[in-house]
Amino acid sequence: MLEGIHLTLMIGPVIAVPVPQSVLDSLTSVTVTTNSGPRTPSVFELAFTLSNKSPLQTLFLVAGGTPVPLVRVILMLTVNGTPDVLIDGLMTDHQITPGSDTGFSTLTIKGQDLTAAMDYQDFSGFPFPAMPAEARVALLLAKYAMFGIVPMVIPSIMLDVPNPLEIIPRQKGTDLKYINELADLVGYEFYINSGPAPGVNVAYWGPRVTLGVPQPALNVNMDAHTNVEKLDLSYTSDQKSMPIVWIQEPITKATIPIPIPDFNPLSPPLGLIEPIPTRFEPVEGTAKLNAIQALLIGLAKQALTADAVTARGSLDVVRYGRVLKARQLVGVRGVGMAFDGLYYVKSVTHKIKKGEYKQDFVLTRNGLISTVPAVPA
Repeated sequence: MLEGIHLTLMIGPVIAVPVPQSVLDSLTSVTVTTNSGPRTPSVFELAFTLSNKSPLQTLFLVAGGTPVPLVRVILMLTVNGTPDVLIDGLMTDHQITPGSDTGFSTLTIKGQDLTAAMDYQDFSGFPFPAMPAEARVALLLAKYAMFGIVPMVIPSIMLDVPNPLEIIPRQKGTDLKYINELADLVGYEFYINSGPAPGVNVAYWGPRVTLGVPQPALNVNMDAHTNVEKLDLSYTSDQKSMPIVWIQEPITKATIPIPIPDFNPLSPPLGLIEPIPTRFEPVEGTAKLNAIQALLIGLAKQALTADAVTARGSLDVVRYGRVLKARQLVGVRGVGMAFDGLYYVKSVTHKIKKGEYKQDFVLTRNGLISTVPAVPA
């Protein structure tokens, strides 16, 4: 590892423990991708160079072949004394590749975050009488407390409590599939955020939040202050659309069209100039629903086309001075008035090798020209 950067690897069934130093010494590369978005779990890949006679090969392969793969992996980095849990997840795949040197092979282990544990068992048909979507999600997440998962469920701006005399909602599919479907209906995201301590995770079900203290700025074309190796920006103006939901008036049975504006109090715009909607898209099937359900579906459709500016790049963590985190804000400087300002970090890929730690990242926001006059350096 680089000076000032220390890697901690923990592996075990359900409860992970630190691995011996011999295992850590055989670790040659680490790749962790933290994603934010619908149905995009965070994933990891570990590569070990081991002797063909090493018992670690048998240990990992046997553990990965159990009927219920609950072999847990926790990766934590300490950068300049500040610990950061990169991922807490489960092994899902193992592969051995013979090396060019006689007697040695490369063992590659892949996995994803703890959402994998929610996708094993189908609980279709489980009833949720008189429970809004928020309560259903909280109840589903409670059963995974043994993994240190703490629910953070944000109520929708329009609460919809189904009348049990009319309908009783029932689960469809696995817990993960059902939670994601409930998030899609209201334009929310669902993901598990590892940390702040090893073995502790926060399961977030709510809107994308573009509030909070931004991370130090990514600097481009600023001589000695440049801390980004690469940054490409793009602006897409023809994907913006405005959904239109149809609501049926209960007395006259007349259908009323309602356009859904781009508004979310928890996710204020980061750009001043947004693209104009190029098309209006009627949302089918909403006339059969009540007004709240129809509006929630319209908000969910509108959220899919909110991002117009995308930035993709890479940086060296040593030069940046800290770990860039996904699902938070970050400033960008040095690319001009149109693209400077705050962005939401949509995804980050950590690439760690001996003597090297780099990150690839994807940033997004709604439009051009920053809404703030300056960003933190």
